Amino acid sequence: MARQHYTFTSESVSEGHPDKVCDRISDSILDAFLSEEPEARVACETFATTNRVVIGGEVGLSDQNKLAEYMERVPDIVRAAIKDIGYEQEKFHHATVEITNLLHEQSAHIAQGVNASESKDEGAGDQGIMFGYATNETPDLMPAPIQYSHAILRRLAEVRKSGQEPTLGPDAKSQLSVIYRGGKPVGVSSIVLSTQHLDETQTSDDIRKIVEPYILEILPQGWVTPETVWHVNPTGKFVIGGPDGDAGLTGRKIIVDTYGGAAPHGGGAFSGKDPTKVDRSAAYAARYLAKNVVAAGLADRCTLQLSYAIGVARPLSIYVDTHGTGNADPAAIELAIDKVMNLTPRGIRTHLGLNRPIYARTSAYGHFGRTPEADGGFSWEKTDLAAALAAEV
Repeated sequence: MARQHYTFTSESVSEGHPDKVCDRISDSILDAFLSEEPEARVACETFATTNRVVIGGEVGLSDQNKLAEYMERVPDIVRAAIKDIGYEQEKFHHATVEITNLLHEQSAHIAQGVNASESKDEGAGDQGIMFGYATNETPDLMPAPIQYSHAILRRLAEVRKSGQEPTLGPDAKSQLSVIYRGGKPVGVSSIVLSTQHLDETQTSDDIRKIVEPYILEILPQGWVTPETVWHVNPTGKFVIGGPDGDAGLTGRKIIVDTYGGAAPHGGGAFSGKDPTKVDRSAAYAARYLAKNVVAAGLADRCTLQLSYAIGVARPLSIYVDTHGTGNADPAAIELAIDKVMNLTPRGIRTHLGLNRPIYARTSAYGHFGRTPEADGGFSWEKTDLAAALAAEV
């Protein structure tokens, strides 16, 4: 039987965190190529440090002339992403940062395994395992610690960018230790918030006075009590931030991107990868299916695993665990999943509409637990498959 009384902790990082800057750049480059060609192939990695951004990886367009044109646009895409995040520091500024573009054409050996032909369906872009998870402990069917950690930083970014809190900087981290009673979140035992600030005279107490009202606005009423321990900028000053303070790299925040450690992770990062890469698209499909299982009332919690082999279209396995909360046999749910959704790479992309420039927005504050958008963004957060799953089970 699952534990009913415990404390669980998750962290989030803001869009100005060095690793998230790199995720944003990689996904912005991906969006640019998908805007030109929905079937574009992109595997883009970014490294950032003081006054420097380095882009590497592979890209592919059917029109070689267009490929050359888009390669030339990469520096402008990088600068626009950094500007939108808000970096105008002396040693990391969108206008002056040095950019090295080492992108090259996609490997023909990888393409031959992935591309469809007359004799085979389009295969997965790599081998690997992907996990999806959902729980009914929050309205978004996400674990509470990661969902509220994201929400705090997203709110602080809003007031920073609006000018309401002009002394806050782009780089920030949050962490919540959430108290569970009877398996449900009921409060917060500790709150950790570190945020970059632009005024060197500000103290930790000054920063707490700024951020505390927004944190209380985000957390459910009654969760913060006199016993809640606060750690706001516990090291003191945090003026030097972003890639000037610490190097960043695409794909280093995979637990922040997913479930905050409340569920397994297959190991593959998302940002900078086009949706033929099952690291990304199948992880989105797994979340979509797990969420629909819970939305259908088939379980209170659901972990779902998919596995793939490079060049092979269909998943090698589908596994469901309802953690003792299910109203149906997990094996029956697995069979239903295979019936209601085509889990080949192309089937996933078609069902969820993934061949669109919708990825830069996913690069911070979580890929899951977001609101589906009119242009197809966060389509994997819909619960439109719940009735079909329930009918099959």
